[in-house]
Amino acid sequence: MNRLDRTLLACGLLIPIWLLLGVWLTAQAYPGYDHLQLAMSQLGAQDAPTQHWSPLVNNFPLALLFALFAWGLARRWRTSKVALLSAALILLHGLGSLGTGLFPCDQGCAPAQPSSSQQLHNLSGLVMFLSLTLASALWIWLGKRLAGSSSFGGFSLLCLLAAIVTVALMAHAAQSGQLFGLYQRLNYGVSVLWIAGLACQSLHPTLANRFRMATI
Repeated sequence: MNRLDRTLLACGLLIPIWLLLGVWLTAQAYPGYDHLQLAMSQLGAQDAPTQHWSPLVNNFPLALLFALFAWGLARRWRTSKVALLSAALILLHGLGSLGTGLFPCDQGCAPAQPSSSQQLHNLSGLVMFLSLTLASALWIWLGKRLAGSSSFGGFSLLCLLAAIVTVALMAHAAQSGQLFGLYQRLNYGVSVLWIAGLACQSLHPTLANRFRMATI
């Protein structure tokens, strides 16, 4: 594995750190922002005090990191069509992150009559959820078949189940108005930790030649 491949895959390790620091730092400039109750999207919502620079700190850099990691993943597992599909899904997730930054949600992020920007924001968010959920589902099988790690397959399964459970909790919280921010952070936190796990698995030095000729 050359330096470029290692650098690209290391972007996956940086993603959860960037997300944590970016959201925390942005929230410092938003008076009264409550991480337990408010969606992360409210940091970039229309008329929010952090509207104009939240995407520059969060959405756009994360979109780039996802794209670079997807490129590295495609290079690392290029002999596997299923792994290439997972890389394409991760790239799609990056595009979704770009979309949520380009199209801010309305003030409060849950209007009775959403604007076009809100609708595109919601669509981008749905793409983000579905893409990483499907990618993690693929690695339940790829973990053992391609990477030779049943433990990573099990980790992917746990992350998939956690993502489904927490998105259901998010839907309930959206109705009740309680703890939406907490469940959203748990949901996305699980997803980016899975990305970091996939990066670690792909960087594992003993696997560099083992599956070079693998085809799926």
